[in-house]
Amino acid sequence: MDIRRLRYFLVLADELHFGRAASRLAISQPPLSVSIRQLEETIGARLFERSHQKVRLTAAGEALVPAAQALIDRMNSTMHQVRDIDQGVTGHLRIGFVGALLYQGLPRLLQQFQQSRAGLRLNMLELNTKDQLTELAHGSLDVGFVHASRLPEGVSSLLFSSEELVACLPQQHPLAGNAALNLRDLRDERFIVFSRQVSPYYYDRIQSLCFSAGIDPDIRCEARHWLSVLSLVAQGFGVALVPASLRSAAMAGVSFIALEEVALLSQAYCIWQTDDQRPILSAFLTAVRDAATG
Repeated sequence: MDIRRLRYFLVLADELHFGRAASRLAISQPPLSVSIRQLEETIGARLFERSHQKVRLTAAGEALVPAAQALIDRMNSTMHQVRDIDQGVTGHLRIGFVGALLYQGLPRLLQQFQQSRAGLRLNMLELNTKDQLTELAHGSLDVGFVHASRLPEGVSSLLFSSEELVACLPQQHPLAGNAALNLRDLRDERFIVFSRQVSPYYYDRIQSLCFSAGIDPDIRCEARHWLSVLSLVAQGFGVALVPASLRSAAMAGVSFIALEEVALLSQAYCIWQTDDQRPILSAFLTAVRDAATG
């Protein structure tokens, strides 16, 4: 059914006068008359009673008014939704993240992006780096925020954050009161790290940093989440090297000490499937770039 004819019908049903309806539609009267007649032929019912004195709706016409208005409203709504999707204003994004980023700029980024797009649906899932890569490959995630890692072919990335690593010690540790430490000061300590299966890059990075400082790290505990690392440190199971932002976790029983090696950095990346060209993803990546450079 021609939507334009339904629009003409509704205006005429409101005006009940061909001349006024045509003027309101900014067309001449003959095309309006033709459109109404064609609509009646399509439906198979008279919609208006016409006379020289007046125009009035038939029973069929009265029944069509609410149905036609509902149809046009749905069409307008659909057009707005499609336009918003095309412009990246609305859509659905499934976002994975490592827990450490909750203490950096990720929550603020997601809140601002959500607030600027009322029609956007965000689903967020805390996963380690390895699991995010798996879910991304399976199509269960659209975007991931991960520790630095080797990425498979077909996955793109951009640097989201870079911050210093700090030493995390039990609060009662003899070195906990120091203003700064050298990695060599930890040579006799037991280390708590992420499992290599969970984050091979981080595991190897910590080992490499220790080896460079002349330390063969005594790894006693491996964890899957940053809060688990902090909790194990608080319980006295060892020490850890963690992103500085984890100070904001306010975990009782631990102390964070700056490291003198200024090059010890923890980096996080935003990752996505390279061939995902959806406008909502493009808009989100623009927001990520702005947040990363801001």
